[in-house]
Amino acid sequence: MPVVEEYCDIVVVGAGHAGCEAALAAARLGMKTMMFTVSVDSIALMPCNPNIGGSSKGHLVREIDALGGEMGKNIDKTFIQSKMLNVSKGPAVHSLRAQADKAEYSRSMRKVLENTEHLQIKQMEVVELLAENGEITGVKTYSGAIYHAKAVILCTGTYLKARCIYGEISSYTGPNGLQAANYLTDSLKKLGVKMYRFKTGTPARIDKRSIDFEKMEEQFGDPEVVPFSFTTDPEDVQIDQVSCWLTYTNEHTHEIIRQNLDRSPLYSGMIEGTGPRYCPSIEDKVVKFSDKNRHQVFIEPEGIHTNEMYVGGMSSSLPEDVQQQMYRTVPGLEHANIVRNAYAIEYDCIDARQLDPTLEFKNIKGLFSGGQFNGSSGYEEAAAQGLIAGINAALKILGREMIILDRSEAYIGVLIDDLVTKENKEPYRMMTSRAEYRLLLRQDNADLRLTEKGYEIGLISRDRYERLIEKERQIEEEVCRVEQVHIGGTKQVQDLLMELESTPLKSGTTLAELIRRPELGYQVLAPIDPGRPDLPKDVQVQVEINLKYEGYIRRQLKQVEQFKKLEKKKLPPDLDYDQISSLRIEAKQKLKEYRPVSIGQASRIAGVSPADISVLLVHLEQYRRNQEQSGR
Repeated sequence: MPVVEEYCDIVVVGAGHAGCEAALAAARLGMKTMMFTVSVDSIALMPCNPNIGGSSKGHLVREIDALGGEMGKNIDKTFIQSKMLNVSKGPAVHSLRAQADKAEYSRSMRKVLENTEHLQIKQMEVVELLAENGEITGVKTYSGAIYHAKAVILCTGTYLKARCIYGEISSYTGPNGLQAANYLTDSLKKLGVKMYRFKTGTPARIDKRSIDFEKMEEQFGDPEVVPFSFTTDPEDVQIDQVSCWLTYTNEHTHEIIRQNLDRSPLYSGMIEGTGPRYCPSIEDKVVKFSDKNRHQVFIEPEGIHTNEMYVGGMSSSLPEDVQQQMYRTVPGLEHANIVRNAYAIEYDCIDARQLDPTLEFKNIKGLFSGGQFNGSSGYEEAAAQGLIAGINAALKILGREMIILDRSEAYIGVLIDDLVTKENKEPYRMMTSRAEYRLLLRQDNADLRLTEKGYEIGLISRDRYERLIEKERQIEEEVCRVEQVHIGGTKQVQDLLMELESTPLKSGTTLAELIRRPELGYQVLAPIDPGRPDLPKDVQVQVEINLKYEGYIRRQLKQVEQFKKLEKKKLPPDLDYDQISSLRIEAKQKLKEYRPVSIGQASRIAGVSPADISVLLVHLEQYRRNQEQSGR
């Protein structure tokens, strides 16, 4: 019987947030790209909370945008509420978060994909990876069709052998009752890929008409919205925003949960997968934080044209009858009607230590992967990995050097480095505390850090790159100017300082020194700075941060210099660690398992000590000399 047989450059398996970015990056770099999904209706689906960004995740979205990705642009078009989080703290942890219109976000992303040159979408389950001599050659679908490809990117999310569970109910489906992908795991195992079984979950969705909002605290968006994308005009995102709502669980809620723990699949042993520690179910919260008599619950709309409300903070896999009792103990939800029950979902994913930092499999050339399939959690983490996997798959085919963002360059670098060098026994979540150089890796300067890279890759236009160069010039010139503007103790100056509750001047100073005062800033000092040029707000923000945090920034830059020295010391891929006699046995085992690309990466592997790194450095120098002497 004849079968369909086609040829392309890149196959992307999955159309979630990782798959979308991977397919767009590959196609925009000129690759003939096929994106497979079990349902075109699940493109860019938000099966959990329909929001983008949040603490540290906002950084990732800004970085995706700076490199030429789509997520930031798409949420700017489809958000219904926006907030900058952590504004009471320093700029290193400021993070943008936006509630999306769930259906519109998916529709908008699908429209972009369907109108991207070189990209085709196919609704078909991929069941087998085709490889020869350790190199990928294509995929086979459930229908038997063969798609030959030079590279394949796996972005399967939570669909591999997915199982949705609540109470005694268990169904082998993907999120939201969509079809699971039940065959690809076996193909991966045949290729020697090590798999994990992870779990995540989602709360119930409740009918808005059955909620008493009078008993809740209204949560508003920011009066002045900051866009995610550096290409979005801030004026275009000043919209009428919807409200979210805050309420709390109570002892009655917790008692119902405790009485029914034996019926929870989490505690009965019915669920095998490991869940995310930083996003626990309400059952976990009640058990692990037994001293707390209440937990926050956020009621958030799923969109403009639906009455479904997301119950943030109360994900669960308890039985249906217990869910109904439990939710109705929460103030404002006493008469809540559940539209969709909460559930847990188990799925297959990989041990990401099998990947190089390029997100290519070490032992299967041409096979890349990104997203929750790599053992991470979250839309933003997925999109970031999908973008890098898509870029690198295309660069490999084009014969260009693949990119690796290091920990000093981007949160994306921290994310990928953590995934490929550390054993993650639970879904990995990005947090600001994971980034050692977070003062340098702020969400406000992602364009200054990464847009040039995006331009060099080919995903950023010349016009956008030139605008970045102009922004850099304006920042540099303005910092230089305020360092030289002398401020005397005139009545106008002293009156302004008194008004701003700042110590009056005893002698003259520079404008820069005043800006550095904690209680002052660039914008509030405008009345005593008549020579100030008319600059965009984002330039003003950079000027203030550069001045206020100058000493801290300089210190981190020195730390980065030391870090870079170790990252630049590359380890030969064929290095025989067994022949390095001074290495400890554990270090040899770990180094052989991970095959780190640099001394820096080796130093971050658990089980490799500073003493082992010293031995490696000595051996590397000897290896280099031997190579030179042999004329290589």
